[in-house]
Amino acid sequence: MHLKEFLTTILFMNKDKHNIFKNLIEPKVGDEIFSTLLEHKNIKIELINSNSVIYGKSYQQEQDEWILLLEGEATLEVEGVAQLLKTGDYLFISAQTVHRVLFTDKKTLWLAIHVF
Repeated sequence: MHLKEFLTTILFMNKDKHNIFKNLIEPKVGDEIFSTLLEHKNIKIELINSNSVIYGKSYQQEQDEWILLLEGEATLEVEGVAQLLKTGDYLFISAQTVHRVLFTDKKTLWLAIHVF
């Protein structure tokens, strides 16, 4: 199943209308807020709201992760290589890949899809 078909399927499973930009809570400076939008079978979709993160926690996850920068700008370090992301940029991070946030703007919003 292609990503577009998958997203269409899961979005229509939930009959209630939601808006990810509504009622956002601004994290403290240097912090992030993780909100799960959907968990279904082997998929977890998160909204991540970052505020001026500098040298965040390193991750090496069991699952694949696809991220989309919805708003703001961020620099990620993926296996030791810095990658600048701007609004609209996306990136696939394979399972077991070491990565971390090096920097985010004051208001940075991500969509993360984890595939287990």
